[in-house]
Amino acid sequence: MTRSGKPRDEAAHLRRDFGWLAVLGVILVLAGLVGLVYTGVATLTSMLLFGWLLLIGGIVGLLHAIQARGTPYFWLGVIVAALNIAAGIVVVRLPHAAAAALTMFAALLFLTAGFFRLVGSLVVRGPQFGWTLLLGAFDLLLGILVLGSWPSSSQYVIGCFLSLALLFDGLGLLATGYGGRRVVGLVSEQRQA
Repeated sequence: MTRSGKPRDEAAHLRRDFGWLAVLGVILVLAGLVGLVYTGVATLTSMLLFGWLLLIGGIVGLLHAIQARGTPYFWLGVIVAALNIAAGIVVVRLPHAAAAALTMFAALLFLTAGFFRLVGSLVVRGPQFGWTLLLGAFDLLLGILVLGSWPSSSQYVIGCFLSLALLFDGLGLLATGYGGRRVVGLVSEQRQA
């Protein structure tokens, strides 16, 4: 292979890889949009997926603990695996109850974070005072809204959050893939000139 052919091959390889990154971004954006339309299905799906991951992780952890019988951490591994298996069974059997519990937890996290951000911004009055105050107020309001309509909010909150995460992650990957392809193209043109 010639010396001049190698950079072109690498550039083509990089452009293809960035293209796949953009394709993954499009898939995540579409999944996020579908999830925002069907938030109830997204919530149920995420709870079932979470439950199965706990269950499979618990089984793998139990097998690992059995293989490490002679170590001093054997019983700790067995207990953690048993808790994961039990939690996985509960979440798979009762996904709506798990979503309600997780929604309550999220609302309490928003309330706590909002309160501490509000108080912290008022006490410290740092360079980002306005943004911290606004973020604290937003967190507090979101926590109040979710908690105020709980448990009915548990049917859509988790699915909405998951779908928004998919949407924004997909947009980030799409921008990275498109931008990367563009940069590689500009660098390739510079080398050829």
